[in-house]
Amino acid sequence: MRCSTLSDFAGEPLAGTAATATAWLCLEQPGPWGRDALTESHLDPELGAELQRRAAGTGVRILLIRRPGRHADDHVPARRRLYLASAKPGASWLEQADLASPEEALELDFEALGQGRSTAFGTPVRDPLLLICTNSKRDVCCALYGRPIATALHLWECTHTGGHRFAPTGVLLPTGHLYGRLDHQLAQRVVTEGIVADRCRGRSCFTPRGQVAEVAVREKISEHRDVLTVVAETPDSATVRHADGREWRVALTEQTVPARPASCGKSPDIAIALVATAIDELAKVYR
Repeated sequence: MRCSTLSDFAGEPLAGTAATATAWLCLEQPGPWGRDALTESHLDPELGAELQRRAAGTGVRILLIRRPGRHADDHVPARRRLYLASAKPGASWLEQADLASPEEALELDFEALGQGRSTAFGTPVRDPLLLICTNSKRDVCCALYGRPIATALHLWECTHTGGHRFAPTGVLLPTGHLYGRLDHQLAQRVVTEGIVADRCRGRSCFTPRGQVAEVAVREKISEHRDVLTVVAETPDSATVRHADGREWRVALTEQTVPARPASCGKSPDIAIALVATAIDELAKVYR
């Protein structure tokens, strides 16, 4: 059985499993993607390696993206879409640019992007962007279950976002909320409603504790906007603050997950997940 099916059967919690990133760079690259897509695709591998080098330590995570459906690369020079997103709580933003060549991405200030500062590299994008992982060479579950959603809803396909055992997976930009076990209905809700707590793996700019706490509070108050941030953490709790001054302390505990493979072809192993056990509202903070 596929790793995503076994993870679902094991009841593995989704919250707290999001990839870590304060910002995202998404570069269009048609054609096949290898396991390490930046250096194993039709993108110049030297360019891919240089992009990785410049992003290292900045908080920027790089994805390759392609349009849904037929994605053969005929090697004819064409403009490439670039999306830049900052996941900074309460100040997230998304920009897009069309590059004459992918090498233009090297002109980007990675440090500024990772710190949430707009580089005026592109033009602002108002609507949120949901990317669906279809990187089959990383794990077949991603393409097998992700591609039908991307095709049906005309969403961009993307490379590995982490956690293919939760396929279909996706990332919502600009906020950097990741999702697992997506279906057509949930993907459509995320596109139209914004940040949905259902099957959310967490926000990439938070630690696993913060991810679990933010999702728990978001679900409790049915909040879809970018108005929550994690302001404190202890080994067994995290405190979440709303833009209106309300705060909640979320109690956290570890939970053993029955043995399941982390990806297809790997041996099953037992994992430890963080789960929220209580949410206590604190006195409102006035500014």
